[in-house]
Parts: sequence; structure tokens; C-alpha cells
Amino acid sequence: MRFVIVTGLSGSGKTAALKLLEDMGYFCVDNLPLELVDKFAELSSLSSGEYGKVALGLDVRGLYRRGAEGEGIRELISILQRYRHEILFLDCDKDTIIRRYKASRRRHPLSGDGRIEDGIEKERELLEPLRQRADIVIDTSELLVRQLTEQMQRLFSDTTELRDMFVSVISFGFKYGIPSDADLVFDVRFLPNPYYVEELKHKTGNEEAVQAYVCQGTDAAQFLEKLKGLMDFLIPRYAAEGKRQLMIGIGCTGGKHRSVTIANRLSDILKEEDICPVAVFHRDIER
Repeated sequence: MRFVIVTGLSGSGKTAALKLLEDMGYFCVDNLPLELVDKFAELSSLSSGEYGKVALGLDVRGLYRRGAEGEGIRELISILQRYRHEILFLDCDKDTIIRRYKASRRRHPLSGDGRIEDGIEKERELLEPLRQRADIVIDTSELLVRQLTEQMQRLFSDTTELRDMFVSVISFGFKYGIPSDADLVFDVRFLPNPYYVEELKHKTGNEEAVQAYVCQGTDAAQFLEKLKGLMDFLIPRYAAEGKRQLMIGIGCTGGKHRSVTIANRLSDILKEEDICPVAVFHRDIER
């Protein structure tokens, strides 16, 4: 049996993730009371294959205990230790969650009559132990529905090819913060910066002129060669440990020139080796 716990911040996309799992043949239950989780897991494990794929959505509404903050999380962790399981944690930045709540006109479960920001921070603190134990973390802040669907299919589909490790290479700008779901982060601010060249300033690393400027000399080529060697070493070992998602962050100052160039080059290298599916995302290219 494959038993997936879907959790994360309110407004991060847990409902969408559960719907995608349901489309992939998972038996899904959302927001089950904590008191029933143990019995649900036990019945699922004894189903003799009838429920071979099960997903359980849990959020702070069922885990929060007033006057005993953190007790619900500790109880859940204790229950899960008795069953083979995976934790999928959906994360999202505060500003995006606020926009989503304002658009939906719903109240955050922990904000009460106060500010949404306070509820988000409280929830993030409460759920941090689950995030630390998560097998997979997906940051949905900049993801389109199509991109979330692609990641979920690669991670949870029964198709053998899609069940291999899925590598995501994401470019970003340090000035906007490091992606919260990055497993490995590399700083390419040592490379020539096109920002200070007037005719390149408003272009991006997707354009040949910028790529040529960033890759002048030997530094970029040497860096990519060393990075390739590191990935050749790490990816099989992560896969052997059961890791199915690897997020590689490539950062420069603004996330528009150098990081985009190197992220594209690295993804091309990994795709050529054809070890596992690879996707590239540019988080801050439009900023």
C-alpha cells in the first residue's frame, strides 16, 4: 500500500493536490479528525490490496489544540510512526497566501478576528515539525496549475518512467529569497553580470546574447563541469535512499540573467544524460 499524507499551509494548494491524486486512482479523504487517523491507517493497511493507494489530507484545523499548541502534531507523528507512509507538504510564501485568501474572501483558520498575516505565521510555526519530516515539499508560490500537475504526476503516478526521481532546476534571485523547497542551492554571482551592460540589462538568460556574456571565459564552463560531476554522484545515491524529488536552486542577484543562463545549461546537461525526468523553472525572471 502507498499511504500519502497531504498537509501544508492553508491556501497552499492541498485541495488541488488531493484532487490530482484522486485522478491518479488514490482513495482520498480530506480533513479527517485526528482521533480517526490511527483507525483509518489501520483499516487501509489491512485492506488486502483493495485500497492500494491512499491519500489523507490533514491541515491545521484538525491538528490544532487550543491551550496545548503542538500536541496535535506530536500525536500525529506518534501515530504515523506505526505505519509506512510518505508526507507531501505544500508550502507557499505569505504574500501569495494573503492574495489567495483575499480573492476567496475566506477566513484563515488561525487568524480569528485578527490579521491573516498573524494566522499564517502561527500556522507555519505549528506545522514546522511536519515540514521537517516531509518526504516531498512543493512550494506552490509561483507554480501554475499545469506545473503542479506535472510534478504530482511524476511523483505519484504508477507509470514506471514517471516514478523515477524527478529533478527540478529553478533559477531565482537572492534579493527575493531562497526557494523554500530547494534541496541544493548554488550561488552564481561570481559570473559576469549582464545587468551592467545597457543593451543586455533588459534581456534575460533565455536569450543568446545574455548567455554568451555570462559564459565568456572559462568560469561558467568549469562550474557546470564540476556541477555535473556532483549531480552524477548525488542523484543515484538520493534515488537509492528513496528520494523521488530533487530541487536544485541556482541563484544570482535578481534571478533574471546569470541564474537563468546556468539553470538552462544545467537542465540541458541533465536531460542529455537521460538519467531521470528534468524540468526547469525561472521564478523571478519577470520581476
